[in-house]
Amino acid sequence: MHQSIQKFFTEIQTPVADILCKGDLKAHTPISGEVIATVRAHSAKDVAAIIDTAEKDFAVWRNVPMPQRGRLIGIFGEVLRQHKNALADLVTLEAGKVRSEALGEVQEMIDVAEYAVGLSRQIGGTIFSSELKNHTLQERWHPKGIVGIISAFNFPVAVWMWNLALSVVCGNTNIWKPSEKTLISAVACDALWHIAAKRFQEETGIAVPVGVSQIILGGRDIGQVLVADKRVALISATGSCAMGEKVQAEIAKTLGRTCLLELGGNNAVVLTPSAPMPLAIESTLFGAMGTAGQRCTTTRRLFIHENIIEKLWPHIEKAYDGLDNALIGDPYHPKTLIGPLIDEVSFNHMQAALKQAAKEGGKIVGGQRVHEDKKGFYVRPAAIRMPSQTAVVMEEVFAPIVYVMPYKNIEHAIQLNNAVTQGLSAAIFTRDLEEAEYFLSNADNGIVNVNNGTSGAEIGGAFGGNKSTGGGRESGSDSWKQYMNRSTNRVNTKPAGLTLAQGVEFPLPLDRSALSL
Repeated sequence: MHQSIQKFFTEIQTPVADILCKGDLKAHTPISGEVIATVRAHSAKDVAAIIDTAEKDFAVWRNVPMPQRGRLIGIFGEVLRQHKNALADLVTLEAGKVRSEALGEVQEMIDVAEYAVGLSRQIGGTIFSSELKNHTLQERWHPKGIVGIISAFNFPVAVWMWNLALSVVCGNTNIWKPSEKTLISAVACDALWHIAAKRFQEETGIAVPVGVSQIILGGRDIGQVLVADKRVALISATGSCAMGEKVQAEIAKTLGRTCLLELGGNNAVVLTPSAPMPLAIESTLFGAMGTAGQRCTTTRRLFIHENIIEKLWPHIEKAYDGLDNALIGDPYHPKTLIGPLIDEVSFNHMQAALKQAAKEGGKIVGGQRVHEDKKGFYVRPAAIRMPSQTAVVMEEVFAPIVYVMPYKNIEHAIQLNNAVTQGLSAAIFTRDLEEAEYFLSNADNGIVNVNNGTSGAEIGGAFGGNKSTGGGRESGSDSWKQYMNRSTNRVNTKPAGLTLAQGVEFPLPLDRSALSL
């Protein structure tokens, strides 16, 4: 068992044997490809029992006052802050993220906890003006029920927290199916959750039902069991577009259930002649190279105005060609900027895309495998000068590849940006206010930035995209509404007689005096 795992469970004073045991599910690290632990996979029968518990405990948890539910999330945030470094070590170990990014991911969990605590005292309904005399028209929000959370390897803990924090505050019970590539991070989060639940009970005297947060471990088959169960009111799934299509199709079989999907993102940057150039290039390079290109918001397409592309391409080429191999490697090392790809499958997808790009006329800089002695799959990021937006450019590859192409004018840039099926993130670098506003108004993306790159998001704004990105929204703004059901209520405050909207009359010949009790 890896020392980071031992360190974590020693720090939280929980024997590893109580949580991790010999099982049939192997956890690997992309740093070396080695097995770091084994866990027991859940069976379909186990999942059914876990859903039973969530269903039973929902009836209890929904009746706990919302500010108290918020206090539980607040305590969980405090626990996360206390063990931030140790949990970040596990994120680095399993996802291959460099130290600063792993710490940033756990910090995001803490920030979302604080955000959800504030929501717990703000979520409310609305009162409208009724068109009827002595009536009130109002809107209320109620917990949805069981929420199933399916997360991906690239953000192994933060995406779960985006969902859990808001869902718990809203009064739901939750079941988390983490990626089979990041099992230990999920087990660690579950252990921290139980510490928080115990502290909450000690502080408030309110016991946290087991069903408020549970995890299920396994492959796609286990996720399919969760998705197929009609008792799960909402499925929040993060992953590929192909996975999202299957989830949505299954949910559509049952009326009344919903899904929140965060899927692919073939994100673009538009670089205009008036752009603040050093900022633009630096932001684009981070967006294209960071997390080894394994973010849903990674910059994958770079459109440069035709009047300046010939001047800028040599600088981009130099940045990629001159990237020191010492900056690629062990994500625990403080000077490393780019860690490994998650596995060999990702590496093979990257190499296939590079070959296809070359066939379609691309000029490739970078993309080679490095540090083969480490056994993990480390690669040099690739920049590819393409003649146009060809077929390979239209397909998202989860690797550090950015395609560089010219555009003619702002209308053309928007057309190119919107041409792909995904619609997550886009960015424009310009000092022209009119150009910026035009881009903001016409880019078909859930996240659109001006003089900021595509990668990265603040928790206060809703995160998600349009088209085949799934249409879901998580974290900030009014995303909490997706975890609740809306109820419109009409109340007759002075029930003297029948009053109908829109002037409708229904004069039944009734003896009203005889009906009075």
